[in-house]
Amino acid sequence: MAIQDNRSHNDHYRRLTFASFLKSNSLDAGEEAYHTDGEHNHIDSKDAISTNSDSQRPSNASTSDSSSPIYPLSPWNQTYYPNNDNTTAFQSPLNQSCSPYHKSPWIYQTRNSDFEDDPDNGLVGTIVRQEGHVYSLAASGDLLFTGSDSKNVRVWKDLKDFSGFKSTSGFVKAIVITGDNRVFTGHQDGKIRVWRGSKRNPERYSRVGSLPTLKEFLTKSVNPKNYVETRRRKNKLKIRHFDAVSCLSVNDDLGLLYSGSWDKTLKVWRLSDSKCLESIEAHDDAVNTVAAGFDDLVFTGSADGTLKVWKRELQGKEAKHVLVHVLMKQESAVTALAVNLNDAVVYCGSSDGSVNFWERRKYLTHGGTIHGHRMAVLCLTSAGSLLLSGGADKNICVWRRNGDGSHTCLSVLMDHDGPVKCLTAVEEADDDNGGEKTDQRWIVYSGSLDKSVKVWRVTDYAS
Repeated sequence: MAIQDNRSHNDHYRRLTFASFLKSNSLDAGEEAYHTDGEHNHIDSKDAISTNSDSQRPSNASTSDSSSPIYPLSPWNQTYYPNNDNTTAFQSPLNQSCSPYHKSPWIYQTRNSDFEDDPDNGLVGTIVRQEGHVYSLAASGDLLFTGSDSKNVRVWKDLKDFSGFKSTSGFVKAIVITGDNRVFTGHQDGKIRVWRGSKRNPERYSRVGSLPTLKEFLTKSVNPKNYVETRRRKNKLKIRHFDAVSCLSVNDDLGLLYSGSWDKTLKVWRLSDSKCLESIEAHDDAVNTVAAGFDDLVFTGSADGTLKVWKRELQGKEAKHVLVHVLMKQESAVTALAVNLNDAVVYCGSSDGSVNFWERRKYLTHGGTIHGHRMAVLCLTSAGSLLLSGGADKNICVWRRNGDGSHTCLSVLMDHDGPVKCLTAVEEADDDNGGEKTDQRWIVYSGSLDKSVKVWRVTDYAS
């Protein structure tokens, strides 16, 4: 077993104030810069990092000296050139191939000693993978599910290897867990697979189906009206995604699962019988993110730069989702969504590094824009009054929503060596405190294209 040292070159930056973080200088030309895919806004390991050999425009978030040209500080067109460090990627000596069921390709590391003096906030530990990137995370109770481009889904309990299961094809781009403990995974090959843990042996997970079901697929395939024409003039059954499933979201109250795909569609599935209720031509480009929200609303964001709101309404004898509003239309792709159900707020991250949010008043009203990243925002998650945003700049910003609707950046978590692709958070159980009310504490999991999952502890008073 090889242990990676958590003390990286930028440890001393991890506790910088937010103001100091934004004032860091841009770097020399020729350093690495991360770029998002313009077509689907997805990230592949082979083209996620490119080299800037030419002189580039400095970041708008950086302070420029007298020798730097002056550019208008547009918040919509920020570019950041991250530090060009000499740190090499972690290489494990365990290079032999093995079944994921017998030997985990992950290595758990203990918390960094730099945070021993602040047990309520900071890095708790790191799980380093030997190969592949982490694209998806989901947490339920004390279980953590991690998906990657190796087609494997690993299950962790108390940050120890607990179980795992493997699909036949298509790396895992999205994971959600339903109230009945079923696990739904969205894959690059356009399939949605369904898994369930054994009651007799909780460590054993088996595949119990896929969406659409074989029965529905055969039934619908007979009728020509159930087909749609796709690219290259091919006809595909419309209840089935024909491109990568990029996002999943669950509304347990309505018993519905929503799936978004690069085929530009939003599909609605009934959890009770796994039936596809609707296939909606939602956007003009790839659907990057979907989130079930308050008031039975569904939010979808796309590479076409729009954020759309859908509502389930009764039409005749059937309930269907109809488009009720287009909250935003911009040139930059919409890359991430998160919903604060308690305060009825929806957050939208974009490839320009900004986070916009809307609040439910009489109508959905634009509340403002948050600027904390100098590259694309790739993931968002809401935890109580906190919002966490992960970006291609390798950082995680922790925001607190104040009583007046404003947002304060409490801290910037800077320990990943690659873009932060996914985030999830679970509330930490309260210790026996004699009945006194304490601040909420959250365990945050972040997956990155640096092949690791990091575990953090944050509170709403973090600094």
